[in-house]
Amino acid sequence: MKRILAVSLLMIAAVTIAFGQCSDADKKKLEDFDRTWGEASVRGDRAFLQNVYADNYMGLAAPGMIDKTQTVNDAVRQAERDRANPNAAKVTHDYYMITCSPNSATITHRNVITENAGGREQTFYSRSVHFLERRGDGWQVVSNAGHPLNDAGALYYIEREWNDASKRGDVAWFERNYADDASDISSRTGAQHSKAEEIAAMKNDKTVLDSLELSELDARVEGNAAIVTGVNRVRGKDDKGQPFDRRTRFTDTYIKRDGRWQVWATQGTVIQ
Repeated sequence: MKRILAVSLLMIAAVTIAFGQCSDADKKKLEDFDRTWGEASVRGDRAFLQNVYADNYMGLAAPGMIDKTQTVNDAVRQAERDRANPNAAKVTHDYYMITCSPNSATITHRNVITENAGGREQTFYSRSVHFLERRGDGWQVVSNAGHPLNDAGALYYIEREWNDASKRGDVAWFERNYADDASDISSRTGAQHSKAEEIAAMKNDKTVLDSLELSELDARVEGNAAIVTGVNRVRGKDDKGQPFDRRTRFTDTYIKRDGRWQVWATQGTVIQ
């Protein structure tokens, strides 16, 4: 339950200082721009992509930098290959972080890549950073970078997913991401619950969670097992409507099964 990579926070903090804060409406427009751009890439829409990338665009890609022409050509060819392949990977984007000024913007987000390998679904993660400038009446991409997330990076994002799912009472998230033999030890009562018991308790829980904030995250990975520790501050109202503000130090144990990380055990201790 828990924080994003420290290096990402430092990067975003630096960008925020340089660019200043956007309004929520500005951020929403930039996120919509990014999603529309992604959809055009999936379609291989050459005309649309020609307008997305600035003429002086240079992007980071192995083994070096590539220009607008090569970037658009690569996107169109990839779309053609994907249309011919029924098992082509599917990509979704989430956890957007956006900063902007009137004439420049930075968009950072996670990419979730799902593919079918030998009849088994596998999930991989990467992160992208896009740099934009306002040209004429719209935005254009002037540079782009990205990299795959290692296991620790993927787990930090899963901790954020976990908090978000708890806040919205998203039972489906727990059904998918808790291992069948998972155990959950309550930080308040010390009671141990199975996956089924934890999900049943969630369905009847009247607690309202207003905010969940992660800090002090640390991940250790060994083969197909991992441990994430950290602090989760949770604020809200209990089932009697009384406000609470709790900080819990937690240990979450994960196991990688079927090509993805699943919660295997979790335990927390309230910080007095």
